[in-house]
Amino acid sequence: MKKEKVIYVCQSCGYSSPKWLGRCPECESWNSFIEEIPQTPQKEIVFGDKKAVFRLNDIEHISYARIKTGMQEFDRPLGGGIVTGALILVGGDPGIGKSTLMLQILGLLPDTFSLLYISGEESLSQIHARAKRLQIGNKNILFSNENEIHHIQQLTGKNKTNLLVIDSIQTIQDATLDTMAGNISQLRSCTTLLLKDAKEKDYTVFLIGHVTKEGAIAGPKILEHMVDTVLYFEGESRNDYRILRCSKNRFGSVNEIGLFQMGAAGLRELKNPSHFFVAESENEQSGDAIAAVMEGNRPFLVKVQALVSKTQFGMPQRTATGIDHRRMNLLLAVLEKRCGRPFGFQDVFIKTAGGLRLDEPAADLAICMALLSGIDDNPLPKEAVYIGEVGLGGEIRAVNRLEERISEAKKLGFKQIYIPASSFKKISSDSHLHAVKHLRDIIV
Repeated sequence: MKKEKVIYVCQSCGYSSPKWLGRCPECESWNSFIEEIPQTPQKEIVFGDKKAVFRLNDIEHISYARIKTGMQEFDRPLGGGIVTGALILVGGDPGIGKSTLMLQILGLLPDTFSLLYISGEESLSQIHARAKRLQIGNKNILFSNENEIHHIQQLTGKNKTNLLVIDSIQTIQDATLDTMAGNISQLRSCTTLLLKDAKEKDYTVFLIGHVTKEGAIAGPKILEHMVDTVLYFEGESRNDYRILRCSKNRFGSVNEIGLFQMGAAGLRELKNPSHFFVAESENEQSGDAIAAVMEGNRPFLVKVQALVSKTQFGMPQRTATGIDHRRMNLLLAVLEKRCGRPFGFQDVFIKTAGGLRLDEPAADLAICMALLSGIDDNPLPKEAVYIGEVGLGGEIRAVNRLEERISEAKKLGFKQIYIPASSFKKISSDSHLHAVKHLRDIIV
């Protein structure tokens, strides 16, 4: 009997090999190869009429219809609402609240909508218990444990579905493929079928996806390229606060975020994020500094905290939470070289309040001030905000959308706002503003 041919496919990037490999030569993932039988479907190609080509001015412009959920913190990352016919991927850590979020959104939609929730991980009784706890009153939500993609397509057509939720895409399988649910072939096939069906029938699909240890959505990266929008639901399971971040959006801007607080009755919107990220302390303490950052089109204030203490070991510790580790080391080097502060024999721990990740350069000045306050054990003024990028020479560089950052700081009652000197003349005279040209100008 002839032995069936097999190949080994990397579940991270889709690279195939005739033999098993411990490490993928394409994406360098370890132990990611799974044995698969190559699929060779017989398909007859029929050549019909050639498709026409069009000039840009002759193409009809279509305005995408958006569905407002009424939850502003959910609509914001999507660009103002759910686009009809879009394929949206929602990723997050286990237990972070992805299923809760999607169930609440379904409950907010009008009763005239036909809604279908496919759960491949939970039983219908478990979903019923969650819906009762969340006080979901929409009677037009249909639930199913079906996990075969062709049967799901039949359900959407039979019920004339307006919005479909798949929880999760890793549990759905295509019965025509001789592979297990969750591997690269199944994920690619099921997503392709859903994408085609959603565009043809004009209904919206939300795919809930698992997240790997590295924080990326599990499965091949091609899934993120296939969908229209990618959302990440972030936060710590032991913390009540959650962030919904958009990393890809064909119908709007990216890097917009929505903020929520998890409670017994589900997720609640945080209307004023600055009050949350600037946690008040009873007493002034060293190492605290306030930064004004932009997330998409939204300005808000964030508290940066630094703890600097003499090392008890030969090698000083460097720990950063919410800030890139290499960026912290770069700023430490600038402070030591340009400002003469000896961090070489100090343990340094730095974090952001609320778990927000600071990626933009405008937070550099606040990070440096928190580190200086920590090493000198000297609290900074409680009503001060620091805005500016720090160069390798210690100079303070201009940042974009400065007026919006300043306006947010004033709204919350901050009276000392330190900004780059190069931008000082461009803004109207204000007693709250202080120009900073170099880090040495602000050190006390």
